[in-house]
Amino acid sequence: MKSHFKNIEQKLSNRKSENALRELKFNENLVDFCSNDYLGLATESKVHILDEVVNETFGATGSRLISGNHKVTEEVEAFLAAYYKAESALIFNSGYNANIGLFSCLPQRGDTIIYDELIHASIRDGIRLSNSNSFSFKHNDINALEEKINKAKGNVWIAVESIYSMDGDEAPLKEIVEVCKKYDAALTVDEAHACGVFGDKGEGLVVEYGLENEVFARVATFGKALGSHGAIVLGNKLLRDYLINYSRAFIYTTALPLPSIFAIKKAHTFLKGNIERIQVLKDLISYFKFKIQNSKFKIVVSDSSIQCIVIPGNDAVKALAEKVQNNGFDVRPILSPTVPKGEERLRICIHAFNTKAQIDGLFKAIGI
Repeated sequence: MKSHFKNIEQKLSNRKSENALRELKFNENLVDFCSNDYLGLATESKVHILDEVVNETFGATGSRLISGNHKVTEEVEAFLAAYYKAESALIFNSGYNANIGLFSCLPQRGDTIIYDELIHASIRDGIRLSNSNSFSFKHNDINALEEKINKAKGNVWIAVESIYSMDGDEAPLKEIVEVCKKYDAALTVDEAHACGVFGDKGEGLVVEYGLENEVFARVATFGKALGSHGAIVLGNKLLRDYLINYSRAFIYTTALPLPSIFAIKKAHTFLKGNIERIQVLKDLISYFKFKIQNSKFKIVVSDSSIQCIVIPGNDAVKALAEKVQNNGFDVRPILSPTVPKGEERLRICIHAFNTKAQIDGLFKAIGI
């Protein structure tokens, strides 16, 4: 096994030489500008303290198809389908699992998947597991999308995110829907960073634009603005039945335990009763964008919680992140190869629990 460990050691050494080695880190007592807890629901006791008593079994015990299914889980799926204005819904253990589960089984040999070049790694991994052809298209470029569709064979599947995780920018969903109609393509939308932030009740951008009946499948995740864990695939009943039968990421994994299922429902119920948090968040995003507009840095602003300051080079962005952390603000550097070389950045996440004074302090620590 010496050669095996030597290969591993060399790979890690390569990462160190590029100053790109990933390490687990835990920062305490810093102002949070890095987490995906956009609405602060991760710390809400009404979401996470279990007061329901169903039986003495709170562990999952097995996969949904063996012993891990529960009446409560199916009730929550029906609740979520109604919440997100879909005919049907199926819970997965995470957004990563949901995307793997969708894209590995839906497109068939001879079909074509066309995906935005900035699509999430989980979708790319799902595509690799499928037997279909695949092409990327230039980010948010409708003309490039049409060009790739014209080269496609078989059934065509289009994959986009409504809000992209690194830039925080928005997909032109209305235009993409029109292209899909024109070419009879099936559109799937990952709403991970839109859930809880967009829509009257945080249902995401697809619902905000009234496109829920134009999209083949949506993935809504609960580990970000909803402050819990897990994900759901939204679509019609035919899609749900198909995934139960063919999605290996659903079939061959242990189900989410009941405490997680309860937390998912309570997070949505809590948000519905505290909907003003979305507007508080949007006001802080507007304040951030106003204050940073004359920055000397290259900035990537958006209408989402995700804002970026581009600091080229792993060394430079890591040094600035450490300086900002030493001044009491938790921001994290995004390094290459996660983003292309020269596009390394501070990824700043704004939350409903942040304040304007904290944003001012963050800017001072960065040197804006």
